[in-house]
Formats: sequence, structure tokens, C-alpha cells
Amino acid sequence: MNSPLHALAAPATARIRRWVLRAFPRGQSGIDYDQPPGDPGLFGAGSVTWRIHADFPGMLAGGLCALMLQTLHPQALAGVWDHSQFRTDLLGRLRRTTNFVAGTTYAGRAEAERLIAHVDSIHARVQGITADGRPYHARDPRLLTWVHVTESYGFLEGFRRYAPMALPAGFADRYFDESRRVAQALGARDVPGSEAQVADYFASVQDQLRYDERSREVLAVLARIALPVPAAALSRNLFLGAGSALLPPWAAERLRLSRSQRLQAAVAAQALRRISPLFRLALSDGVAPRACRRVGVPESVLDAWPG
Repeated sequence: MNSPLHALAAPATARIRRWVLRAFPRGQSGIDYDQPPGDPGLFGAGSVTWRIHADFPGMLAGGLCALMLQTLHPQALAGVWDHSQFRTDLLGRLRRTTNFVAGTTYAGRAEAERLIAHVDSIHARVQGITADGRPYHARDPRLLTWVHVTESYGFLEGFRRYAPMALPAGFADRYFDESRRVAQALGARDVPGSEAQVADYFASVQDQLRYDERSREVLAVLARIALPVPAAALSRNLFLGAGSALLPPWAAERLRLSRSQRLQAAVAAQALRRISPLFRLALSDGVAPRACRRVGVPESVLDAWPG
């Protein structure tokens, strides 16, 4: 975009920047993205993951899609229900997840491994019995795989729907293959590494999924999440709708989305697609460019696919 258009967009991008940084403040995570020089971290500048995770609109909508999917797994949901403050601090949970994904994607290897070890130590304490009497443990490799697949699916579909770069043939497989490194480091097993494997995985877990009272309550809390931004309800509904639009058809059916809700999701998706370039202008100085500087490559590498 040339300078005159930058100037025309400046008032809108300034408002968007304030919106994002109030909802997701920078500099509070303690994650070091600048050291050590040359360290590519877990992925590096030649990865598909660096490109997909650099797109804020797709990542936020995709992350919300993942949360909706996760409400369908009773054992995964039990850990949230019993061991988190989701009713009063859902925004804090979203911020912590955002920091973990950003840190494991863009920080140096030692920092990424520190974050993984920290989350694993939290998982060690998250265990109990579901409402229907089944034991669960956050270190269960099957639950770790479920959470990872829902997130990677959401992030990829968010990129496809809202990012300006078309995804080349085969690059979805590269993304799934790359991104599973974090899940495997946490203890996940048999993690799908291609788009076809993800589709097969979702088909294989259908009999484990259920939409129940807990699902409804968590989704209701999500629908009321209070963002510390102007026009909070409008902003929330835009991204929740855009996230809902990414759900696979079977999940939309299981979540019992009405015709009206599906229409609202389609409208939100169209709106986010139109305004997403403004988010990129407003957030051009995020952690992905910092990681590029750390490894000594121009930020422009993120605007093209690796060979």
C-alpha cells in the first residue's frame, strides 16, 4: 500500500491498534523475542507456520473457532470446568493462550522450550473425574492431540478465510506437519500431520464428542466476554461470528447453530475479510517482525511463501 493510502487509513488503523493492544497488551508476557541472535526457534523463517501465525485476524478468529470445537469434548472440557476461572477470567485465558502460541512460534528455542515446560507443569495438576464418572488428565496424550488439532485447524482455516495470501497446494500439509512439534513436545501422540490426516482424525473422534449443559454454559460465557475496548459487543460479535464461520459442517451441526446464527456468522466473516487489511497495517510491528530481525532476515519474507 502506498503512502497516500496509508495516510487515508491512518485514523482507522490507529483505532484498531488501540483496540488490539487494550485487549491483548504487549510486553507483559516476559517472553524474549530478540535473543539470542540467529536462533530460529522451533520453526524459523523458512516455515509455513511463521506466515500463518503472523496474521492477527485469522489467528483470533481461528482461536475462537478452536474454543468452540473444544467444548464438544467432555474430558477436555472438564479440565477447563474444574481447574480454570473461565467464568470470570476468560479474557485472561485467551491472553495466556495467545502468548503461548506466539512464544512457541517466534521466540528462540530455549524460550519456546521454557514455555512448553511451564504449560506441562500446569497440566500435571489438571486432573479429575468428568460429570459422567470418567477420569481425565491434561497430560493425556489423546486430549493433548485433540486440543492441538482443533487449534491448528482453526488457525489454518482463519488464514485461508481472512489473510491476503492464497495458500498454495500442499502448504496446508506442511503447516500441519510443522505445527505438531509443539503438541508432541507436550506429550501428544499420533498427531495428524496432513490435511487428510486431520479429516480422518476428526472422523475418528466423533463418538467421543457431545454437546451438553457444560458446552452450552462455556459458549454462553464466551458470547458474553467483556473486552476492554470501545464498542466491545460489536467487536466481540464480529470475531465470534468470524470464528463460527470457520467451523466444519459437522461441528456446526453438533453445536446446534441456528439458521440465524449461521447467517450472522457469514456476515461477520465477510466484514472481517473486508477490514482485515487495516489490522495488518495497524499491527505491522508485532513479534513476527522481531523474530525476523533476530534471525537476520527482512520482514518482507513473511509476505511470500518459502520455497
